[in-house]
Order: sequence, then structure tokens, then C-alpha cells
Amino acid sequence: MPPWSRLRLLLAAVLIPCLLAGAGWAQTWRQAGPGYRLQFPRDHASHPEYRIEWWYYTGNLADSSSRRFGFQLTFFRAGVRTRPENPSRWAVRDLFMAHLALSDLQTGRFHFAERLNRAGPGWAGASTKTYRVWNESWEAGLGGDGRHRLRARDGDFGIDLELEPGRRPLLHGQAGLSQKGAREGNASHYYSLTRMPTRGSIRVDGREFEISGLSWMDHEFGTSFLEPEQIGWDWFALQLDSGEDLMLFQLRRSDGRRDPHSGGTLLDASGQSRALGLSDFTMEPVKTWQSPHSGARYPIQWRLSLPGRKLRLTVTAAQPDQELRTPRSTRVTYWEGAVVVTGTRGADPVTGRGYLEMTGYSGRPMSDVFRGGSGDQ
Repeated sequence: MPPWSRLRLLLAAVLIPCLLAGAGWAQTWRQAGPGYRLQFPRDHASHPEYRIEWWYYTGNLADSSSRRFGFQLTFFRAGVRTRPENPSRWAVRDLFMAHLALSDLQTGRFHFAERLNRAGPGWAGASTKTYRVWNESWEAGLGGDGRHRLRARDGDFGIDLELEPGRRPLLHGQAGLSQKGAREGNASHYYSLTRMPTRGSIRVDGREFEISGLSWMDHEFGTSFLEPEQIGWDWFALQLDSGEDLMLFQLRRSDGRRDPHSGGTLLDASGQSRALGLSDFTMEPVKTWQSPHSGARYPIQWRLSLPGRKLRLTVTAAQPDQELRTPRSTRVTYWEGAVVVTGTRGADPVTGRGYLEMTGYSGRPMSDVFRGGSGDQ
């Protein structure tokens, strides 16, 4: 095993459990709360005063012959110590993790890879001045022309993409503050770029495909997210052919109920947005798939209803197996994949595509994963 692989295993085996348990370290992280005003492009960059941050890209793409692909590229920053006692660049202030996934919807094959690093001598990092985040050769950033560029490759699959911003950033919750629990500070600053025209190339099984399509970017940062009874979530990012974009999530509780902090945002074709609360929508699982890898059973078809908008949608996985298992980075097993949307608005048909993420169906509850480091300790 190469030395750097041994180092990553050591980080996963020793530092990640300490991080997830809070490690008993006295530290002060900034809490997500009212009064913070998101500004762009400033807030695409990193916010190291908060403990947890991620940049999330997903998209549905196709080549000139209509061969379809889904992709996910995610960069995570997890704070370990706000002010390490050791001033060395080798001191661990943050851990940087990344996930790359590619769904080949023609063959049904799902490819994924993960990375874990500390900053060290430039191994990984996230700039606070301009938007650039990287983990070894994987990177995402903003060019001088305002376009986002994504590059990541692992073995015989990878992506090299250029994304236009598309619509203005969509702020979720109250002016970008997304409350996840009743406790003060259990929240994140959260926005999305919902409809990003995308071009570039995908490599899979040794072949290169020139592709185009639409992508979605999520950026969240905060310090404490979930409460003990919140075991996981189901999150939808949907781009409808009518020009509407819809983000919905439900937080699942250990007693089987939907948490009252579940919600979402609807962006209409004219660019007007509306925050959605628990009473504004329903989610009903229709069909499940059991992973042969983890044994977890995931709903891969859902019925979504927004009565106030006369919108009824059926969301179906583009292929069943889109499960990521990440023992060397986040140590979370979750389902994240491309979906197809059909339905109606009143009597009119509705179609679209998007992405679905489901957590908390395998392994530890997500509230355990996020526990620790919630402010002054």
C-alpha cells in the first residue's frame, strides 16, 4: 500500500471518529443564525469560521446521440480545531473530503470514488478569497468569465465540465438561513444555483463523451445541523421542463414522523421564489430497492404533491443502483442519483429531471454523524 494511502486510512480511522464524536476539544465555531447576508461571488468561497461546509454539484447530461449520464461531485470541509496549538502547516484544522459519482444510464453501471485529506502542503483546501476548492487533482472553482469549472477523475472515469451560472442564486429558508431543528444554531446558510447550462466531457470505461445538459449546485455552511431524533433525510432537486426548479427535503425522525423543519423552495419560470413549509407538500414512497452491497432498502420512486400549486409529481430513479459507500472519507452510506420526473399541474402534463439524495437508511443515524462541535464546548 502506498504511503499516502496509509495516511488516508490513518486519518479515517483516528481523526474522523474524533471529529464525529466532538472529541471533547474546547473550541468556538460560529453558528448559522439571522443577520448574515449572502453576497455573490463572495459566498461561493469558503467559510472556515463554521465547522461544516460543502459544495455539491449534480447534473443530468447527454451526448449528441442522446446517451445519458448523471454525475455528482461534492467537496466537504469538516472542522477539527478552530485554532490548532501546533502552528505547523501539518497541524489538522480541517479535514477535506470529496465524492465523485457517475451514472451511465445506458449500461446501468454506477461508478464512484472518494478522497480524504488534510491541507498539509497543498493536498486539499478551500480558498476564502476566491472560489476554489480542491482535493488533490479534483477541483471546482470560478473562472474569470463567471463560469464554474469542475475537474475530477478516478481510474477510468471522470468529468471535465464548464457550467454557466444560469439563474441568480436561490436562497433557501429565510434569506438563506435554513433552520434544521428547534435548537438555536441547528441551521445552515444555504443557497443553490438551480439551472446551470453545462458542457464538457465525461470519461467512462476508457471512452470520452462530449456532453451537454443542466446541473445544480448546492452550497451549505454551518456548525450544528441535526438533533438526536432526526435520523436522516430525503432531498430532491428537480428541474421541470416548464422552467420551474424545485428543492424539497424531509427530515425523518426516529418515531417515523416527518420533522416539522422539513421544507423547500419553488422557483417559477419567471424567477420568483416561494419558501415551502411542511404543510405545503407531501412525499409518499411508492417503490423500493434493496442494495445488494449494504442491505439498505431505499425508496426509488416517490409521489410528491404540492396542493397549493396543483402540482403532482412522480419521481423515479433513472437506475436503481446509485448507492455510495464511503468508508475512507465521510464513513456514510447513502443513495444519490439521477431521477426522471413525470406528473401533472392541474390537467396539464409535467416532465423533468433532477437528483435525489437519501441518507440514514444504512449505518448510524445522521444526527450521530453531525453531533459534536456545536458552538462553545
